[in-house]
Amino acid sequence: MASQALPASPASGLSRDFAASIVVFLVAMPLCMGIAVASGLPPEKGLITGIIGGIVVGAIAGSPLQVSGPAAGLAVIVFELIRTQGIEALGPILLIAGAVQLIAGVMKLGGWFRAISPAVVHGMLAGIGVLIVIGQFHVLFDAKPLASGLENIAAMPGRLLGLNTSAPGGAELALLIAAITIGVMLAWEKWRPESLRLVPGALLGVVAGTVVSLVLNLNVARVEVPDSILAAITPPANFAGWLSPEIIAAALAVAFIASAETLLSAAAVDKMHDGPRSDFNKELRAQGVGNMLCGGAGALPMTGVIVRSSANVQAGAVSRLSTILHGVWILAFVALLPSVMRAMPMATLGAVLVVTGWRLVKLDHARELLKHHGMLPVAIWATTLVLVVAVDLLTGVIVGILFSLVELIPHVRRLRLKVDQSDNDEGTRVRLTGAATFVQLPKLEDTLGAIPRDKPVTIDCGQLAGLDHSCAELLRDWVARRKAHGSPTVLLGDDKKLRRLATAG
Repeated sequence: MASQALPASPASGLSRDFAASIVVFLVAMPLCMGIAVASGLPPEKGLITGIIGGIVVGAIAGSPLQVSGPAAGLAVIVFELIRTQGIEALGPILLIAGAVQLIAGVMKLGGWFRAISPAVVHGMLAGIGVLIVIGQFHVLFDAKPLASGLENIAAMPGRLLGLNTSAPGGAELALLIAAITIGVMLAWEKWRPESLRLVPGALLGVVAGTVVSLVLNLNVARVEVPDSILAAITPPANFAGWLSPEIIAAALAVAFIASAETLLSAAAVDKMHDGPRSDFNKELRAQGVGNMLCGGAGALPMTGVIVRSSANVQAGAVSRLSTILHGVWILAFVALLPSVMRAMPMATLGAVLVVTGWRLVKLDHARELLKHHGMLPVAIWATTLVLVVAVDLLTGVIVGILFSLVELIPHVRRLRLKVDQSDNDEGTRVRLTGAATFVQLPKLEDTLGAIPRDKPVTIDCGQLAGLDHSCAELLRDWVARRKAHGSPTVLLGDDKKLRRLATAG
């Protein structure tokens, strides 16, 4: 993806931020509501998180163009928490999780969340995507998801075989609306004209499904929201149970997963534009404040979200003003037009989430891992995915992280990475000695990130004993980004992997 250029003048930047905020608002509305429904909560809970993520976190974020809000990646864990702990436990969990994130940011631990193997993170997201698809499959029929991934899979054939096409009722009509929503989304994204490329397919899908249901007066379940957004704010009251082991464990899991997803998203957003880079620790502190506010309001947890963030960059945003304004537009919409939301069929939101979930299952990533890094990263990816679906999210992530330690075995005698940097008038030379593995990724990333873009750079990897896929991806992206800006960059080394990296971009 090409990097977004900076504006020529402050006035131009203001107009671009304003236009981008409208686009992000249109993308965020259906996702905020749909993710809340997928989490087992009313739609307005997701909108509250979107408002906090836009106005509050947008104002203090360390990643200027990243958009924060409810994330599909946390829908599954929230659904499970509500099922096992009860909805009243969500507030305390988010308050504690937010405090953990805030403390981690203050202690400058942000970079370490990125030391998680990318195979684990992508396996986790793929597993979450599968769970969202098989759970929201039942919402397409105006039914509710079941308690576990395996139960949802087992119930899918019966749901289809139980359809009555000769005398369609609620389930059949809901499926029709869902099919229209998905069809419009996919058709628009495939054939939309370039002049309208920023109009989100999810919005058009929801509008199409809603209009058809109203014109035909179909008897399908619709979104229920209160007359006032203030009525949806439910501060936590169960103070006695805050320090129970279950609440603490759940809070730590939410903090860990939300932080990893946020910082990976921030890194991805940095690749899309030429503006200031993300301050991971500041972003972590902002997310902590946001999640504490969400806990106090009884809303959904938040993370930095790549879909809305990429829409923000593509729409031309140049500062955090666009993120703040998108939160203002959500607040204005839910305050002034709640009747519009009540017209939306639940099946349209389920359809949006089915498409969103499917896009999290990136099989291309597994193929890339196999092509460039061998079977071990693919095995880590697949193990994490399967366990997330078959057992639970936390088990999948923990086992994936433990499995990823196998990547360290070949380098166990030389796990340290020594970085020697020298600067002169001709440029910068960085010599790497030891093993570049995921545990050393923050150190390598800090070194590369501090190198000025306008200076020629030589990275000497001749003494590198090993390079795992985490650091290889980091180097590849860094080289490609510099070459896209015409910055002279040389990689020295005999490894085949290094030769592929040297031709990146």
